[in-house]
Amino acid sequence: MQAHLTSPHPHAERAAALLPHMITAAARAADLIASRAGDRANLEWRVKSHADFVSDVDTAAERAIRATLARLVPGSKVMGEELSPESVPGEGTHFIVDPLDGTTNFLHGYPEYAVSIALVIDGVLSAGVVQNAVTGECFSASIGNGAERNGARISVSRNADPARALIGTGFPFRSFTHVKRYLRQFEAVSRATSGIRRAGSAALDLCDVACGRFDAFWELELSPWDFSAGVLITREAGGIVTTIDGGDVPYTPSSIVAGSAAMHPWLLTVLREAA
Repeated sequence: MQAHLTSPHPHAERAAALLPHMITAAARAADLIASRAGDRANLEWRVKSHADFVSDVDTAAERAIRATLARLVPGSKVMGEELSPESVPGEGTHFIVDPLDGTTNFLHGYPEYAVSIALVIDGVLSAGVVQNAVTGECFSASIGNGAERNGARISVSRNADPARALIGTGFPFRSFTHVKRYLRQFEAVSRATSGIRRAGSAALDLCDVACGRFDAFWELELSPWDFSAGVLITREAGGIVTTIDGGDVPYTPSSIVAGSAAMHPWLLTVLREAA
């Protein structure tokens, strides 16, 4: 993924033009999800892997997003968690979609889940929308044009003191390969900050970094539909997002470290030293 660039950018105009369509698609999916939230006893859901579930709401929401984008953005392609997870963005207009980020939360009635849609133009991450399906908050951004929450401009935290920082994270849950490494990192970050939170939706965690609720965030393994929209939103809010090695974020499963210009390098150093 391209690092944050200031306007003008070659894709800025097209990204800004497509952003309202993405917001429309996300809102439609969020409405569908909300309409089923009170009917959890009758949901059909299956296990994809250990502690990783999919329900008929996930697939219905993705179909709704696909139909909306196909109508509003003809010729575009979709990389979606449930229906086309193996697709990789290339030339042209692509959307990376998580129709329900936080499925386990949704299935248990825990109020932290969202719709996430990212736009990739000719391989460049160019726009993102994360719609909180519980609160109705809509986070959005397009390349070179800044980030917003419900239409109001947002920015990352100004805090530069780790001792005052609140950090978001995600526990390893699909695979336990990284658990010991993660626990060392968790202890190191806990000792140096005012607290750590794990709410269960990486898309919303990144938006919390973008609007300053979290000072930083890290997770050792996420899929591109989990983080792509949030990465663009965080960068457009003035933040830095890399892999744990400090590299560019790919369109494949990856670690994620996000934060302000002050907190990102600090967190990166702590995580590396604890590994």
